[in-house]
Amino acid sequence: MEYKQTALIIIDMQNDIVLPDGPACVRGALATVPTIVEALTYFRNNRRPVFHVVREYREDGSDVEITRLEKFRQGKKYALPGTPGCEIIKELAPAPGEYRIVKNRFSAFMNTELDFMLRRLDVTQIAVCGTQYPNCVRTTVFDGVCYGYAVTVLTDATSAASDAVAQANIADIKNIGVTCCTVREYIGKQ
Repeated sequence: MEYKQTALIIIDMQNDIVLPDGPACVRGALATVPTIVEALTYFRNNRRPVFHVVREYREDGSDVEITRLEKFRQGKKYALPGTPGCEIIKELAPAPGEYRIVKNRFSAFMNTELDFMLRRLDVTQIAVCGTQYPNCVRTTVFDGVCYGYAVTVLTDATSAASDAVAQANIADIKNIGVTCCTVREYIGKQ
């Protein structure tokens, strides 16, 4: 397969989800920031498309996943548009010309314009990172494969609540034919 264009997809690296005092903090997300910065710098320097995918929910919870709705209604609200917690962490703030995709489900593809935009930009390969493996990263990766993209997961730029969870997901993701490698390995192959 000839790769016309490669894009970086960074998932859910928002204050509420990454920072230790955030209401939806994923343990391990903050530790991935330096390697995500490394990947982001590489894509920026090579003028490749970058997509910052963020989660946003309505205050009333009407668009929250059913599996999270009860906690949301009980006051564990996060990723509310217009709040500091919904913003992408400062180290990864989008640069002019980068794309911001809003989702309210696990997959960055579900009910968003991501697939349309990737195709418009002639993207055939995506590198995915962010937080976290068993939910948003995994569903985005699987949907990316279903949509026909060559997918790479940047393993050291992707977090999970524990190393065991990360390793189990990497094994499953590899089993569907997705490349899993570190940021430095990825850059070295380009």
